[in-house]
Amino acid sequence: MSPAVIGVVIVFLLVGSALGWYSQKTYAAHGDVKVAKGRLSGGRKTRWRSAVLVVVISFLLFLAFRDVLH
Repeated sequence: MSPAVIGVVIVFLLVGSALGWYSQKTYAAHGDVKVAKGRLSGGRKTRWRSAVLVVVISFLLFLAFRDVLH
């Protein structure tokens, strides 16, 4: 494998890890809604922030993937 390919693989692994982390945080914060109704403001902020980060990272990954294909 060339160094460029190794770099691309490392970047995609890091992006995939970040997507998984923030997706899990969004899912976990959503699961707490039934249990902790008194702490909804913090959970709502966590869900919103994590969901936005997942969408932004996914969009950037899509742009990078599209650029690699062209």
